[in-house]
Amino acid sequence: MKFSNRAAYALCILGMVIVGSSVAVSRLVTDYPMLTGQALRYAVAAVLLFGVARFFPAPARTRPTRRDLVMLVALGVIGLATFNACVLIGLRHAEPAVIGTAIGAAPLILALLGPLLARRRPATRLVAASAVVVAGTALVEGFGRTDAIGLAAALGALACEAAFSMLAAPLLPGLGAVRVSAYSCLLAVPLLVIGAVIVGEPAAWRLPTGVETLGLAYLAVFVTVVAFVAWFLGLQQLGVERAGVLVGVLPLATLSTTSVMDGQLPGLGATLGILVVAAGLALPHFRVTRKPRRRVGQELKVSVGGRSVYRSVHGGTA
Repeated sequence: MKFSNRAAYALCILGMVIVGSSVAVSRLVTDYPMLTGQALRYAVAAVLLFGVARFFPAPARTRPTRRDLVMLVALGVIGLATFNACVLIGLRHAEPAVIGTAIGAAPLILALLGPLLARRRPATRLVAASAVVVAGTALVEGFGRTDAIGLAAALGALACEAAFSMLAAPLLPGLGAVRVSAYSCLLAVPLLVIGAVIVGEPAAWRLPTGVETLGLAYLAVFVTVVAFVAWFLGLQQLGVERAGVLVGVLPLATLSTTSVMDGQLPGLGATLGILVVAAGLALPHFRVTRKPRRRVGQELKVSVGGRSVYRSVHGGTA
C-alpha cells in the first residue's frame, strides 16, 4: 500500500500518540496478573487484526516463511511481551515519567542503529534531530522517582521499543503492516501463557474488574490494533531512521494522558520540553537554500536594444 510521505508521518504520529497514552493507562491493570492480562490483550487483538486484514490489499506473501516466523517470534517476545512486562513492572517501582523518559531515547538509538546495520553512515541531520528530541523528552517527563528495579525496567522498555521497529522493518515489504501485527500478536499469546504458568499466575487467575476490563480493552483495540497498524504503515513508507525520530511524540502523549488522568497541568519544564521536542521533530524537514553567488569574471546575459549580449562581472561577487 503506497501513500504520500505526509500521510506516513501522520500515521506514525498517530501510532505514537496512542502508544504513549498506554503508559499511563497501563496503571489501571498493574494489579491484574501481568502475563495473563497481556495474553488476553494480544489474543483479542490477533482476532481483530486477522479480520481487518481482509480489507487490505494482499501482500507479496500471505503466509510467513521460516525466516519470517523466527523474526515474528522475536518481535512478539521482545517488542510486545517483554516491552509491556517492563512497562508494568516499572510502573510498580517508578513514576510514569521515568518510563516515558527512557523510551524517549529510542529515536537516537534508531537513528544510529538503522543505518549502521545497513552498513551506511548515520545521517547527521537525523542524529542531531534525535538528540534534540531526547533532550526535550527529559525536560517533558523529568526523571521522576524510581528505585533500581524501576530504572532497570525503564531501560528494558527502551531496548524493546528500539527492537520493535528494527525487527518489524524487514518483515513489512513481504507480509504487510496488518499481517505483521496479527502474526506477532498471535505468536505472543502462547509464550505469555507459558510464562504465566511458570511464574505461578494460575493461582491468582480471576475475572478482571470493570476498570481493568476497560484498561485491557483499550490496550487491545487502540494500542495494539490501531496503533500497530498505523505505525507499521508509516514505518514501511519512511524507513527506520525517519520514522524513529517520531518516537519522540510518545512521551508527549504520556505526559498529556497522565495530566488528564491525574487532573494536573504540566509545569514550566515540561512546557519547555514540548517546544524542544517539536524543534527536534521539525529539524529533519528544515532546509536552507542558498542563493548562488556570481563569481569574479562570470559572464552575465543582458539585453541591450532588444539584443542579447554578454558582459563580464568585475569587482567581487554579486
